[in-house]
Amino acid sequence: MNPTITTSSFSFLVLFCLILGHTATQAQEKNEARTFVNPVGQGADPWVIRHKNHYYVCQSTGGIAGRGISVSKSDKLSKLGKAVIVWNAPRKGWNSNQIWAPELHYFNNKWYIYYAAGQSGPPYIYQRSGVLESVTDDPQGKYIDKGLLSTGADPKDKTGNIWAIDVNVAEIRGKLYAVWSGWEKNAATDKTVQHLYLARMSNPWTISSERVKISSPDQQWETGGPLNLNEGPQFLLRKGQVFIVYSTRESWTPEYRLGLLRLKKEAKVLLDAKSWEKTGPVFQGTEQVFGPGHASFTQSPDSKEWWIFYHAKKTTEPGWSRDMRLQKFSWNPDGSPNFGTPIPAGVAIQVPSGE
Repeated sequence: MNPTITTSSFSFLVLFCLILGHTATQAQEKNEARTFVNPVGQGADPWVIRHKNHYYVCQSTGGIAGRGISVSKSDKLSKLGKAVIVWNAPRKGWNSNQIWAPELHYFNNKWYIYYAAGQSGPPYIYQRSGVLESVTDDPQGKYIDKGLLSTGADPKDKTGNIWAIDVNVAEIRGKLYAVWSGWEKNAATDKTVQHLYLARMSNPWTISSERVKISSPDQQWETGGPLNLNEGPQFLLRKGQVFIVYSTRESWTPEYRLGLLRLKKEAKVLLDAKSWEKTGPVFQGTEQVFGPGHASFTQSPDSKEWWIFYHAKKTTEPGWSRDMRLQKFSWNPDGSPNFGTPIPAGVAIQVPSGE
């Protein structure tokens, strides 16, 4: 036996194993980098919008008694960016407390944030809706208060408006519309039934038509708990079809879930309850995911996939301790969304296409 050849062969074998191990490690790291797990963040009422290769997430700050609004920026949908506080509530006035469910929208080279607020609470009987307008085209820049939105007239209320939260806005058939959750009239208790209302807008900060009630919690899967409600409506538009995805049942219970309104193909006007048909539930909890609801929607970086961004309860106990989650969804043959079943926390999910 030639000891020189043996030593050389052994050294080569060791080097080969090291290279192979390093390659395997790199492959594993690359594969792990291609997945993420839920939750992707803490908080509730998640709102995301994609603009110029970035994802912006808008949230209230300060817990359930929110006093401000933040916007984060990321080039990845599966990873939230650093949040920047863009607006703080005034010390006094109709919008000095309880900042809820802000949404960030882009119209005519300006950013608009729609939000709900109250002068105090609980009880949550003072919630009204307002809008902020960006000073520049930077969504993380300064905003000015454009005031209250006209969500129903009440001459007995000093704001002149009826209780309203969760305003969502979209341009449909060349016209601007707002949809929100509201009461039929102001009440002295927050244990009041919530309905969905729709109205036209003349610009991003002005509701210019009478509100029309398009949905009430009137189905078996929308009732049965301590309070009947429809809330968190979101327009979802695709291939000429118009949907409104909304939350129903009670947000503080595991029974929170999503319902769906579809604009009928033959409908000529949106502002008519008869133009909408309801189905549901289209997304609901499991033994591992509790109370999924209040969703927003976006597409992957390459626009090949659709994703739902929603919140879920951390426990089955009553309360508003929630986290934010993402998952891909598909479309049914009739063009309606198919959200599937909520994926449990900690399960590896393939990152959005193009990320």
